[in-house]
Amino acid sequence: MIERLLGYVGRPFVRFFDTIERFGAFILFQVRLFALFPYVLRRPKIFLTQIEVIGMGCMGVITLTAVFTGMVLAIQLYNGFHQFGAENFIGYTVYFSITRELGPVFAALMLISRSISAMAAELGTMRVSEQIDAIDILGVDSKEYLISPRIVATIISLPLLVVWFDFIAIGAGYLISTGVLGINPVVYQDTLMRLGEFDDIMTGVIKAAVFGYIVSAIGSYIGYHTTGGARGVGESTIYAVVYSAVAIFVANYFLSALFLFLDW
Repeated sequence: MIERLLGYVGRPFVRFFDTIERFGAFILFQVRLFALFPYVLRRPKIFLTQIEVIGMGCMGVITLTAVFTGMVLAIQLYNGFHQFGAENFIGYTVYFSITRELGPVFAALMLISRSISAMAAELGTMRVSEQIDAIDILGVDSKEYLISPRIVATIISLPLLVVWFDFIAIGAGYLISTGVLGINPVVYQDTLMRLGEFDDIMTGVIKAAVFGYIVSAIGSYIGYHTTGGARGVGESTIYAVVYSAVAIFVANYFLSALFLFLDW
């Protein structure tokens, strides 16, 4: 009875310290990877292939998500603004919301579901099938060959995807607002041009670069350290998606707070 009670009491502490240990190992792994990033250009074919797989592979799902995000946002804003006669500010509000928050977050989530999951599964399969061990035996640094190109490609691809998401979502919001909700196109554009700032777009791009690093670092790390055969590959894919998604929301809060503090 006492042993069972001590087990219940001590188990959370064991899990806590185990989590701290794993997080520390993750940080050390990433620190060592920084030195390998400049060598990505030594293998441009691999790097460009990863940009195509990670970035271009997400274009379809991101475009579709952006269209409906912009339309739904415009409709919901109209429902609220119409009560106060402030429909003219819908254009700027759509622009501000998309560029600063919804664009980076939604694009990152779509990237996670499409590319990061595939990244973790691919690296996990290579690990359990001993392909990574074979690369190391041949004298090639598997981290430089497999992980660095994926991380750098994601850091570059996600900001571009966010800009595309912003363009599509804002355009969809404009079409719904002027074509369906009856807002004057001239007033809509004038409000957007007067109040919209380039800093809003840059805020989203900076967030996207940070998000790109976070999700690719998590996905590649989990996939690279997969164990347990086919079942382990499935678990690694799940963990990569869940941890990356949670990390995006946490990072988004701190980045938004930082930009607010900097008045940017």
